[in-house]
Amino acid sequence: MSDELLQRLRVDGAVPAHIAIIMDGNGRWAKGRSLPRPLGHHAGMGAVREVVQGCLEAEVAVLTLFAFSQENWQRPPVEIEALMGLLEEYIAREAEELRDRGVRVRILGDLDRLGNGARQAVEWVMRDTAGGTSLALNLCISYSSRAEITRAARRLAEEVAAGRLDPAEIDEAAIARRLLTAAWPDPDLLIRTSGEMRISNFLLWQLAYAELYVTPVLWPDFTRRHLFEAILEFQRRDRRFGRVTA
Repeated sequence: MSDELLQRLRVDGAVPAHIAIIMDGNGRWAKGRSLPRPLGHHAGMGAVREVVQGCLEAEVAVLTLFAFSQENWQRPPVEIEALMGLLEEYIAREAEELRDRGVRVRILGDLDRLGNGARQAVEWVMRDTAGGTSLALNLCISYSSRAEITRAARRLAEEVAAGRLDPAEIDEAAIARRLLTAAWPDPDLLIRTSGEMRISNFLLWQLAYAELYVTPVLWPDFTRRHLFEAILEFQRRDRRFGRVTA
């Protein structure tokens, strides 16, 4: 089924260059099976593998995954510990294949809050996959979009105060160059799983003109087929960017 959808999306129109995903529903997936929440997060690792492989097959250039927000630090310590352990496990399990398939991994967020093990793991995977050119995989960990925009504003203010920047030169491009995603184009498509209708402080600046696709599928159940269905729906959209067709 997914192979058929892949062939369709290859002929139906342009594939989004950048896909962003809010991976939601791990806890509900576990609760529905009377399992501890950490087991839902563990099951979600399979969906990460599915979407990475799907993006490689569809020739998507950039994939940005919202893995752990700054607000998530308020969760119970046992759940946070499990999530950090899963991050280390994912990197240990997948890093070699990611490198071999040309996936370059970047971690976006406040990494100073990570423990030593998780911090060392993310720094290692970024170095190990730095040569990848097939897919840019951004994992947003300890990430807050408002904090990101605040950081960019602070940098601009510091440059103005130091005399390196004229305030008249501050425009949208100047702000975008100081965001964590400066190296990549803005997302064309945002996918949110589990049916929730909110952006959750994720890429608030960058999603200004992204197409939104919300699916009731819980993240651990999300597969390449679901990814390809989202891309096909994207291809049916009329993206006008505020303009009208004559």
